Amino acid sequence: MDATTDKDLLVQEQIYNALCYLGESEPEEILNSCDEYLRQHDKLAYPHRVIILKAMETVVKNNIALLDKSTAKEVIRDWQQAASNVLVAVGQRFINKVMEEVLTKFQPGILPHYFVMQTFANLSVSNGE
Repeated sequence: MDATTDKDLLVQEQIYNALCYLGESEPEEILNSCDEYLRQHDKLAYPHRVIILKAMETVVKNNIALLDKSTAKEVIRDWQQAASNVLVAVGQRFINKVMEEVLTKFQPGILPHYFVMQTFANLSVSNGE
């Protein structure tokens, strides 16, 4: 997964495809490996983090019926946290665009999702100069 930091877009695409391919035969193993990699590399630049997150999303979507309930629950929580972190990182440069996107998640009369609120809080902390 270290190759996701390669500047060559073809290499990045090959890493994504390889993760998805491996995820077809061992979805839980790949999801756990991606999760562990993201935890160990919490300073990974967001474009490279997105490659791994997209691969995780594809593996989950393509194998949802095969996933153990506890694995799915853990992966979803971790995936949402990682996605929130990506939005906060992007928001350090494009705060207006990120805020527009996150605001679409608010619906009248419906309590917002925990990670939407956490993303708002983290955006305010990271941009509260």
